[in-house]
Amino acid sequence: MTIRGYAHAHPRRVTAVVSAVGYALVLGTFAGVLPIFPAIGERTVLLLSDAIAVINTCALSALLLGYYFVKRGRIRAHRAAMLTAFALILLFLVAYLWKVGGGFEKEIVIEQGQFLAAYADVVYPLYLAMLAIHILLSALAVPVVVHAVVLGLSHDVAELPDTDHPLAGKLAVASWSLSLAFGVVTYWLLNHVYSWVPR
Repeated sequence: MTIRGYAHAHPRRVTAVVSAVGYALVLGTFAGVLPIFPAIGERTVLLLSDAIAVINTCALSALLLGYYFVKRGRIRAHRAAMLTAFALILLFLVAYLWKVGGGFEKEIVIEQGQFLAAYADVVYPLYLAMLAIHILLSALAVPVVVHAVVLGLSHDVAELPDTDHPLAGKLAVASWSLSLAFGVVTYWLLNHVYSWVPR
């Protein structure tokens, strides 16, 4: 049996395995038990931060285009846009894990004189709330996104309406888009509006 044939017969099993690998990579990197990323300096961390924001913006654009295309029955364009978004997220994952595993994370600092600094007691919790929603939705979206992709790649177009693909796709677009949007906003606040310190 081919990989496509196995995924066609057992899409949920394949989704579970791929999702588990993704979670293990992320959790292992954050816990410091996966020392697979070469050490990088501050300049590379900053470069990766900028690259991640560009990747996420492109992924969000591809997602929204994919949604637009499927609503108009342009299935091939929809498929291309969604696979582009998925490829960009895989690229994001590599860049993000390398930034965290080989470098460091940043913590926001609101200094006197910066935008709305007088309201730091409001801005800071709002930033944390957006960051929390971004992280939570990113984690929750993984199996939904993977399931939609597995079904899309393992089934013919005519079969997809009779699978979980339409529902998984809607949930994936909603959660993933909101996560990416909040990720880009928090990037701008952290890197271009306020200051930061290594964490």
